[in-house]
Amino acid sequence: MAQVPDKDATVSDAHAEFMKERFEVELEFLQCLANPWYINIIAQQGYFDQPEFVNYLKYLKYWQQPEYARFVVYPHALAFLDLLQNKTFRDEIKKIDEATRIHELQYHHWR
Repeated sequence: MAQVPDKDATVSDAHAEFMKERFEVELEFLQCLANPWYINIIAQQGYFDQPEFVNYLKYLKYWQQPEYARFVVYPHALAFLDLLQNKTFRDEIKKIDEATRIHELQYHHWR
């Protein structure tokens, strides 16, 4: 006799897969924030002028909790996430000179 799939198990599996994918996508985006040039590009494209995107950046702060931060390979991503909470920083990073200055500071930090 064939087994009937358990509806609750199927929903649970789909939810688990969705949450895994969400985790991976959010982690990948967060780690992109370690790159000042990437931040400069999305700033120039106007993402930081959108309240929904700024709210998303606030939401991502959960990555600073130890149980999530342990997955972050590029710790500068967390530092830039903090800086991106500030409107002045979001406005300044649009300027190529500011992105260059930050990139140079970052480079010399790792040297």
